Amino acid sequence: MTEESGIPDPALSPIIDTSVPHSARMWNYWLGGKDHYPVDRAAGDEFSQAFPDIVNIARLSRHLLARVVRHLAAEAGIRQFLDIGTGLPTVDNTHDLAQRVAPDSRVVYVDNDPLVLTHARALLIGTPEGATDYIEADLRDPDAILAAAAKTLDFGRPVALMLMGIAGYLRDGDEPYAIVGRLVDALPSGSYLAMWDGVNVVTGQALEEAQEDFNEGAGAPAPYTLRSRAEFSAFFDGLELVEPGVVSVPLWRPDPDPFGSPAEVDALCGVARKP
Repeated sequence: MTEESGIPDPALSPIIDTSVPHSARMWNYWLGGKDHYPVDRAAGDEFSQAFPDIVNIARLSRHLLARVVRHLAAEAGIRQFLDIGTGLPTVDNTHDLAQRVAPDSRVVYVDNDPLVLTHARALLIGTPEGATDYIEADLRDPDAILAAAAKTLDFGRPVALMLMGIAGYLRDGDEPYAIVGRLVDALPSGSYLAMWDGVNVVTGQALEEAQEDFNEGAGAPAPYTLRSRAEFSAFFDGLELVEPGVVSVPLWRPDPDPFGSPAEVDALCGVARKP
């Protein structure tokens, strides 16, 4: 570890490529974390200059995670979580939130970045009553994820599938609806799908152009696809959306705010139950 950043020393971690930016490290930078390298900060600054609201969306998405997991654990009674696209650990991760409500909750994290998994194994320690596990896998390989997750989760009991800010990394050629559908199909009745993703509902064409320019830039991390409201909502086809349905991230069951209702951002979310 380096004392300045708390992240693994690249000289001691040859599998971690610090020469190109990575989305998880950029996201950590926008959240005000310390687990990133100069290349991530440079790419993060470039994107935020083109789309300044990305820092706000990053922080709002963390607040959303807390509200969603609290609802699933405390109100829906879910005790198993499959969190794909974990990102770097911060405060109040999925297992922290779930096991605070129900210490016997079982959580499996999935990511394909070696740095994320290094941190997850070191920092994401669950309760003795529950279970916390980590899988190195790609969302594009749902069968591998399900096979590995079955070592910790009981797919005969309801599971919350968490796809928080990750589906945008699936290009249209990846067949994103088929991938998400395969994961949902493996879950029993009473399970939930919780998602949020960046969309182009507020800023519109200007955001699309900024994202396209960034995707095509030299040394850019994995490209991200901005979908429309209808395209995002289609991930929930066949499921029962819980109130308030598909809405902007800060509008999903917001905590009381004395300053009034939050403004919409270019990110939508939804939680739905499998009948």
